[in-house]
Amino acid sequence: MFILSHLWIIPALPLLGAALNGLFGRHWPRRATNIVSIGSTGLAFLAALEAVREFAQVGPGYWPWMQDYFTWIAAGTFRADFAMQVDQLTVVMLLVVTFVGWLIHIYSTGYMAEDPGYVRFFSYLNLFMFFMLILVLASNYLLMFVGWEGVGLSSYLLIGFYFRKNSATNAGNKAFWVNRIGDFGFLIALFLMFRTFGSLDFASVFGQAAANYSLDLSGHGVLTAIALLLFVGATGKSAQLPLYVWLPDAMEGPTPVSALIHAATMVTAGVYMVARSHVLFSLAPVALTVVAVVGLLTAFFAATIALVQNDIKKVLAYSTVSQLGYMFLGLGVGAFSAGIFHLMTHAFFKGLLFLGAGSVIHAMGGEQDLRKMGGLRKKIPWTYWTMLMATLAIAGTPGFSGFFSKDAILNSIGGPSGMYLWGFGVLTAGLTAFYMFRLFFLTFHGQPRFDEHKVHVHESPRNMLAPLVILAILSVVGGWWAAPELFGGENLFARFLSPVFSFAPGSAAASPNAFWYAIGRGDAPLNHQETLEFMAMATGVALIGFLIAWWFYLRKPDIPKRLEASLSGPYRLLSGKYFVDELYAAVIVRPLVWLSTNFLWHTVDESAIDGTVNGVADVAQDSGGMLRRVYSGNMRSYAAWVVLGAVVLTTFLIWMSY
Repeated sequence: MFILSHLWIIPALPLLGAALNGLFGRHWPRRATNIVSIGSTGLAFLAALEAVREFAQVGPGYWPWMQDYFTWIAAGTFRADFAMQVDQLTVVMLLVVTFVGWLIHIYSTGYMAEDPGYVRFFSYLNLFMFFMLILVLASNYLLMFVGWEGVGLSSYLLIGFYFRKNSATNAGNKAFWVNRIGDFGFLIALFLMFRTFGSLDFASVFGQAAANYSLDLSGHGVLTAIALLLFVGATGKSAQLPLYVWLPDAMEGPTPVSALIHAATMVTAGVYMVARSHVLFSLAPVALTVVAVVGLLTAFFAATIALVQNDIKKVLAYSTVSQLGYMFLGLGVGAFSAGIFHLMTHAFFKGLLFLGAGSVIHAMGGEQDLRKMGGLRKKIPWTYWTMLMATLAIAGTPGFSGFFSKDAILNSIGGPSGMYLWGFGVLTAGLTAFYMFRLFFLTFHGQPRFDEHKVHVHESPRNMLAPLVILAILSVVGGWWAAPELFGGENLFARFLSPVFSFAPGSAAASPNAFWYAIGRGDAPLNHQETLEFMAMATGVALIGFLIAWWFYLRKPDIPKRLEASLSGPYRLLSGKYFVDELYAAVIVRPLVWLSTNFLWHTVDESAIDGTVNGVADVAQDSGGMLRRVYSGNMRSYAAWVVLGAVVLTTFLIWMSY
């Protein structure tokens, strides 16, 4: 049980890689940088595999496996240990983060080959992996918060990697500040949690909550407050309404950053945190309602924006926001295992889509506009076929990974009480199929819409294509854990996670219909026949989305232009992203800038603080100038001052005697 006893080794490996490249990378060849960065993440993946093997051997009596290394903070009654744990949820996250992260490191050696900031990029990328692994392995909220803040820092560094571009620095600053809003909610939740439970350890908090708190149906209890504040943190990190605005702008970073941070790992941190806190959320059904509704609204809202975006990475960015909303929808209806299932499959197909987009951009010499592509199918066949696998997966094509995880969420909200949520979820699935095949057809099919004499399209090198092929395979088979359910069997992924999500306060929390049970409108779980019917309806809607995209962009490519002209108002609204950024700028950003400039800067800083300091200095200077005149060096003047002083002192003493 070496790795289980030394779990710190897993995050320490990428931290060592970050330190070595950061300190010495500029002095050695790029081959050494590759060995350090890829080797450290590859070893972290192997260590994670060994930890999983050892965890499987220890048996249920040791789940979760806890390892306490030392007391980190001790102040009064508060104690926080540097402690890590492994359970089934940790296993899923560990393997996703280390394996997908390792593939993206390999891909980056090709994509970033000509970049002058090559060493700095890999140092930042390794640093991100360290903090993400700390977040996943933590056994208390305080250590999780360290990882939480660390991935925010790493994201800021990677988004603003091209710091000489104003748009990149603005995007990095935007991500930093928006995440601070969410992190403030998370921090307040930790304060309230400690005041309530006297601890921030998962085991202690969840145990006390389960033992001492009943379902809070009023929505005014402390657990509801804690859960809602935790969700505020999740909305910032996982880009949900209203704090989603940073993620589309984050596409200013290099494409591998988009694949790793904004598709496979960092943005799923909020989903992981809510799933980890499922005991608290299960006891706070009002908070579950908020999670479900915000997730659904975000999924639908972002999907409508993605319909008309022309930047290939922006389409995928809004798709990520939408798919994260799907995950929160699953968590919000109590289908925690389904939400994590979609997190895993999304890491495969969305990571592949971003890396495939990077391969397209590489082939096109940096071009990202879909309107300037087309006809690439035969020029970059490996990229074409791998992106096709990912597109089929995200569209929910039967047999592909996204089909199983998407329907696991949708089937969890089926039944009379969930029809509205289910209907909007299915509509979002149809929109997803449309905008993804729109992207695919505009990129690879039709006639080239670029000057073939100036743009020499070429396939990516092997170190970029190998990760695409591996992720394409996972995009196909990654959801087969749930395949037995189609034939009346059991969802093996849900069974694997069942020891983590087995908590049941009262009637049915953490079951697929926990949300409806919790608010007193429990629906019976769907039987096998109903499950197949719901899956067929969802697949049919996705098929309609595919057919419309095929008709618009392959058969009748003039239709979108006519619709754009005839529906100019809605088109401007969607292409302008509902003008949310402009609204935030008018209502929040510009007033704060004005307040900072005119009040805090000119009035408080310059007039009050600087005025006080400078005024004291002026008084001292003027007083010194006056005293300087007294010391003239004239003996007669000194004698006169002595006589005058003696007269004044004598007069004062005589006056005091009376």
